[in-house]
Amino acid sequence: MTASSPWLPDELWSGAFFDGQWQAASQRQPVIEPATGQTLGEVGLADAAQVATSAVAAAQAQQAWAAAPYEQRAQVLRQAARLAEDNIDTLVDWLVRESGSTRLKAGFEAKVTIKALHEAAALPSRSTGEILPSEPGRLNLARRRPLGVVGVISPFNFPLYLAMRAVAPAIALGNAVVLKPDPRTAVCGGAVIARLFEQAGLPAGVLHMLPGDGAAGAALTSDPHVAMIQFTGSTAAGRKVGEAAGKHLKKVSLELGGKNSLIILDDADLDLAVANTAWGVYLHQGQICMATGRVLVHRKIHAAFLEKLVAKAKSLKVGDPAREDVAIGPLINATQRDHAARVVADAVKAGATLEAGGTHQDLFFAPTVLGNVAADNPAFHEEIFAPVAVVVPFDDDDQAVQLANDSEYGLSMAIVSSNVGRALKLGERLRTGLLHINDQTVNDEVINPFGGVGASGNGTSIGGPANWEEFTQWQWLTVKGEAPAYPI
Repeated sequence: MTASSPWLPDELWSGAFFDGQWQAASQRQPVIEPATGQTLGEVGLADAAQVATSAVAAAQAQQAWAAAPYEQRAQVLRQAARLAEDNIDTLVDWLVRESGSTRLKAGFEAKVTIKALHEAAALPSRSTGEILPSEPGRLNLARRRPLGVVGVISPFNFPLYLAMRAVAPAIALGNAVVLKPDPRTAVCGGAVIARLFEQAGLPAGVLHMLPGDGAAGAALTSDPHVAMIQFTGSTAAGRKVGEAAGKHLKKVSLELGGKNSLIILDDADLDLAVANTAWGVYLHQGQICMATGRVLVHRKIHAAFLEKLVAKAKSLKVGDPAREDVAIGPLINATQRDHAARVVADAVKAGATLEAGGTHQDLFFAPTVLGNVAADNPAFHEEIFAPVAVVVPFDDDDQAVQLANDSEYGLSMAIVSSNVGRALKLGERLRTGLLHINDQTVNDEVINPFGGVGASGNGTSIGGPANWEEFTQWQWLTVKGEAPAYPI
């Protein structure tokens, strides 16, 4: 049994990749449903040679695509959005079964993906530059031009959206794209996207979808026909991608990990604070770069907060999201489960109190609460990527800032307080790319620039107005009526 549909039939994508048409692959990998271990099909794996072939074809196709009328490019994006809307149930089903998403999370991801397509459709008709002052008789222009071929390496956790947020604007602005989705989620993060653009009328060769392993990714970062790499994933992998791409003078956008702090001040409404914490910690089993990795709670309310959070964690239903209504689904694989179990065990050995959870069955990890975590505890620093709340008490605003900034990461932070002025003042001192007052750490509205600092990224942003900067480059153009007679 698979999640097949007439719009995305198994025989189309199974054992294949996409390079303008569906091509049978010599290497294949099973598509596994993490909740059951069931095989949903096979996905074709591309090797380094196929990456090179696709990069050449993409570079050739990109020239005509960049020269296409802006309305033609916009129409392809609009049609892809309509197709996604018409087939949203298929998108959701694949996200649930292949990535282990709950239906709540999968529905949210599908909707923001559609929004990303609509936003990208507006890019081709926007101003491409500006007229600069110059000497009389010379027209002086600065304009944005496509980069050429953009390589997109996307992760497993929000596989559809985190691929589309790069693919859609890159294509809209006249680039070709070689997409390498995580092979663990190559259908919902790759095949779906290829199918959308195929049916939307994107010219052959402008988009290539090549699931593959690290060797395929390395080939993409070194290929001379690829002008830019947009990578979303772990900091460890991102360092390697950045080093390899930088060596070849490619533009690089790195969206990496996080150990994000949610600060609960002593004037916060406890019920709202717990609700925000549960969403930030437990959504998609904590497998989100923006997940609330630390819950910093003022000591005055620490005990009461901890009691309410433990009750919330114990109330969350765990199970197979494809077959029942649950709040917590499976982790992506055994490696991730074992990592989480190790961090929890090490945290308890180092003095944290296990208030709830800490157990697992197969890939289902129970919603966990670690209390009284100190700054020297492993759980304070390590990104866990699992449904584990790390609760840290603090005594005053200065200590909250110190604890929140005590990290190599700097992606997302949030503050809950009844005093917005106090929260804003505190927030000005936090080293983070995203900051939310009276909200939790997991937020993305598509129209916003999204990016982290430190080990969370290389200072770039993707999304909203940042897409123009990311997926184009400036060209200076001057025009004179006739060439001047220079004196030399």
